[in-house]
Amino acid sequence: MLGAIITRIRALLTLLVVGSTSRANEDIKAGLRECTLAVRRLHKELKQAETVGKKQHLLGQLREVKSMSKQLKTLQKKGAGIDSRKQTARDRIHWDDTTSAFDSRIRTGVITNLKHKDPASFLKDCFALFKRRINNALKKEAAVKVNTVFGGEFVMAKADRVLMEHKYFSTSNSAIYRDTDLEQWFNAKVIAPIVGELSEFQERDSGWALNRVVNLGVNINKFTPQMGSSYIELPQQIKAKHACINVNNNDKACFAWALTSAMYPVVKHPQRISKYPHYSEVLKLKGVQFPITLKQISNVEKQNNLSINVYILEKRGSGFVTLPTYLTNDKKDRHINLLLIQSRYGDVDDEPLRYHYVWIKDLSRLLSSQLSKHKTKKHICDRKHYEDCKNGNDCKVRLPNEEQKSLKFKNFKNKEKVVVYADLESVLKQVNCIAQINGNKYQHHLPAVVGYYVKCSYDPSLSFYRSYRGEDCMSWFAREMNQFAENVETVFLCPFDIKSTPAQEADFNRATHCHICEQSFKPDDVKVRDHNHLIPENNYRGAAHNSCNINYRDGVVVPVIFHNLSGYDANFILENIANDMPGRVDLLPITKEKYISFTKNLDQNLIKFRFIDSFHFMNSSLDTLASSLTEFPNLKEQFPDLGKYQFNLLTSKGIFCYDYIDNMEKFDA
Repeated sequence: MLGAIITRIRALLTLLVVGSTSRANEDIKAGLRECTLAVRRLHKELKQAETVGKKQHLLGQLREVKSMSKQLKTLQKKGAGIDSRKQTARDRIHWDDTTSAFDSRIRTGVITNLKHKDPASFLKDCFALFKRRINNALKKEAAVKVNTVFGGEFVMAKADRVLMEHKYFSTSNSAIYRDTDLEQWFNAKVIAPIVGELSEFQERDSGWALNRVVNLGVNINKFTPQMGSSYIELPQQIKAKHACINVNNNDKACFAWALTSAMYPVVKHPQRISKYPHYSEVLKLKGVQFPITLKQISNVEKQNNLSINVYILEKRGSGFVTLPTYLTNDKKDRHINLLLIQSRYGDVDDEPLRYHYVWIKDLSRLLSSQLSKHKTKKHICDRKHYEDCKNGNDCKVRLPNEEQKSLKFKNFKNKEKVVVYADLESVLKQVNCIAQINGNKYQHHLPAVVGYYVKCSYDPSLSFYRSYRGEDCMSWFAREMNQFAENVETVFLCPFDIKSTPAQEADFNRATHCHICEQSFKPDDVKVRDHNHLIPENNYRGAAHNSCNINYRDGVVVPVIFHNLSGYDANFILENIANDMPGRVDLLPITKEKYISFTKNLDQNLIKFRFIDSFHFMNSSLDTLASSLTEFPNLKEQFPDLGKYQFNLLTSKGIFCYDYIDNMEKFDA
C-alpha cells in the first residue's frame, strides 16, 4: 500500500514537471495530500521496525517523500508573481529535518533539489546548508561522524520501453573535528566519491542514466574520538605481561609522554614522569593539539622523522585481544608502538569514556599468548609485511563451474534487421577578432556534409547510401529519416506468412538444435518453425525453441550509429531531430550537455530511431578501426564503377583541411 502511494506521487510529479497535465493546481494538492499520508505511515512503520535494514529502507523512503513534497510546493508557487531578487542557494535547494531511527544519530536531514540539473552543481550548493548544520553540531560535540546518501531518478531504454527507478549512492561514515576544514572534507568525502560513482555507474555497462537529481540525505552521528588523556591504570591482565611502560602523567599529553619514554628508556621506576625530559624539549609538535586524535599522528611522524603504530584492546570474554587501529604508511628506522587503553571496557556507566597512551616496550610479549601457547619470542608482522600480506591475500578466487564458464548472448531480439550508420563534417568559420579577445572562442563549427548508410541484414539489395552537402544538411538528414521511417513502417505493418518447401520441412523434422540459440532440443522443449516476417518468399529460417522464437521478434527501434556522438555530433543533430521530425525525444544524459543516447519517437508511426555512440563500444578512432579491414563489400556495392586507384583512394585515410575550409564556397574552389 505504501509503495503504491509513493509510486503515484512519483508519476504525478513527473507529469507536472514535463507539463503533461491540464489540472496542475488540483494535481499538486492531491500530491501534497498523498505525501502527508505517506509521511504518517512511514513514521508509524519506523516505530515498529525491528531490523537495521528495515529502518534504513524506511528512512530512504521518508527522505524521498519529503523531497517530493517540497518539489510540489515549489511548483505550487510558480505564477505567483515575478521575483526580481537574485537567486541564492536556498532558492535552488531546501533542508528538511527527518526523524532518526537510530539512538546514535544527532541529526538527520535531507537536502531537496529544486532547480539543479547537474549533480556536481547541486552538491556544491549543498555545502552551505551542510556547513551550517555541522557547525551547530560541533558546538555541543567535540567531534561527529557524517555520511551522506545521494538520491537520483535514473532511466534506462530497454527494447521499446523506458524504465525509471530511484537509486541511491552512499558515502562512508567519516569523522569531523572542530579543527577540520569543512570545505576540503566535503569535496573529498562527498562531492568526489558521489560524482565518481555516478559517472562510473552510468558509463560502464549499467545502461542506466541520471534523469533527475532528487536529494542528498545527511546523517550526523555521535562520535567519541580516541583521544589520549591523563593517567589510566593498565588492566591487570596486560600489566602482568610487563610489556608496556605506562607513564603517570597528570596532564592531557600522555601521547607525548609515551613517545618520550620510548625515545629515552629508563630501567628503574619507568612510570615516574621525573625520569624523562619534558616532551616539549625533545619533540616537534607544531600544530598538534592535546588530547591528540589519531588524525594528528601522521603530522607528528612527519615533524619528528619517526613512524608510529597504535594498537587497542578489545574485551573478549574474561580476557583482552590486541588489535591495530593505526598503522604507519612509511616505517622508519626509529619506530614506536603505542597501546591506547580505555578507562572502562564494556561496563555501563554514566562516566565519560577516557583514553590513555602507553609505550609498548615488547610487542612480542604483549601478543604472545594471543598467537600461540608456546612461550617463545614471536616475530610480529609489521607495516611493510602487513602491506605485502594484504595485497597478496585480498580476496578468495572463485572459478565458475562448467555451466557458468561461458558468457552467451541471449537477447536475440537485439540482433538488428535494419541499422543506420551516419557521419557528418563541419566547416570551421572564423570568429571575429573582438570575440577572440573577449573570450576563448576561436572557430564556430557549422555542419556542412552529412552521409548515412542503411544496412538491411535480411535483404542486402535494400541497403543503400546517401549523402548531402549544404548549409541545411541537418534538416535534409531529418527529412530523410522521416521518409525512411514511413518506408520501414510499411514493411513492418504488412508481415508475410511462412512459406517453406518440402525440403525445409524435412530439415525441421530432423533438427536437433535451435538455430537461434544453437542449443539442443530437450524432450520437454516445444520446437517451432521460425520465419522472417518481412520477406514474402523463402522466408523459413529454421527450427527454434518456442521461447527463442518469441524473443526473436522484429523490433520497431532502428539504431542510428554515429562515432563520437556524445562528444561532437549530438550538438548538431539534436535540434533538427527535435524540431524537423514530429514527436518527442527521450534523452539518456551523462550531463546536461552530453548524452549516452537519445530516442526519437515519431508521431503516428510505430518506428523509433535510437541514436547511439559507437565510441562507447569501440574506444578508438575511425582511422584505427578502419585500418584493420581488408575487404570492403558494402563500399564496393555502393560504388561499383570506381577504378582501382579511385577505390584505394576512397579507402585510405585522407586529409581534411579544417582551417582552410571555413565557408561553404571553398568546397567548389
